[in-house]
Amino acid sequence: MPVKILSDSTCDLSEELVRKYDIEIVPLTVTLGSRSGYDGVDITPEDIYRYVEETGTLSKTSAVSVDEYLRVFRKWRDKGYEIVHFCISGDFSACWQNACTAAKETGGVYVVDSRNLSTGQGLVVLHGADMAAEGASASEIAQSCEELVSRVEASFVANSIEYLRKGGRCSALAALGANIFQIKPAIEVKDGHMEPGKKYRGKIDKVIRDYAEDRLKGREDIDKKRVFITHTRCDGETIETIKALVQELQPGFEEVLETVAGATVTTHCGPETLGVLFIRKA
Repeated sequence: MPVKILSDSTCDLSEELVRKYDIEIVPLTVTLGSRSGYDGVDITPEDIYRYVEETGTLSKTSAVSVDEYLRVFRKWRDKGYEIVHFCISGDFSACWQNACTAAKETGGVYVVDSRNLSTGQGLVVLHGADMAAEGASASEIAQSCEELVSRVEASFVANSIEYLRKGGRCSALAALGANIFQIKPAIEVKDGHMEPGKKYRGKIDKVIRDYAEDRLKGREDIDKKRVFITHTRCDGETIETIKALVQELQPGFEEVLETVAGATVTTHCGPETLGVLFIRKA
């Protein structure tokens, strides 16, 4: 039976990658005051920046509903496909729980908790898509991806933790201290949770370079299949600098992929956030 790969919009894969790997994206809902829309369909990151600048309040995100998952799952099941669906970490959202409920009712659907977000999730999705293209069964793909999630190394560094503060993920006191001392915190995703990492100080362009060097320099445990440089509103010069640094510190990646984070992830990270994400060797 053919396999269809689906993912929540939180995977932050570019339109080009979605088309290339024939992935269907199931969007979360983003609410800006009285206006609600789908992540990447009706609401973009620029909408979020504008809303925060105008109102001083943060947009809100909502998990995909059971009914919406049922609609999408049934569409592909009716076409004769088995499905592997990838969710943002179950500790970040109710998406995984809702998808499991819908999968149980539908049948023929394997739900994988990526234990991650953004292209940490995207790395697992593309691994599944690679396997589907090679003819693996849905159960084989789900099992392999579930084994892979613990080897995904996802982190990012933010210019400001103001969005994290507004979203309740850090205290006002911590945000004040970070602003006064020009501290740029690294955030690491470990076992489905976000944890504070190294604290950097200085201007964001230098901080981003220092962060990337810390993630990559001298590492011999990195799988060279692909690496993501995922960001929110970083300038082109900074991105090109990081791309060159990745190739210098870890030459031989088959793919160095740049993506811009979608509306859901932007809601929690804010502008000028950048992550270097990859998979460790088994």
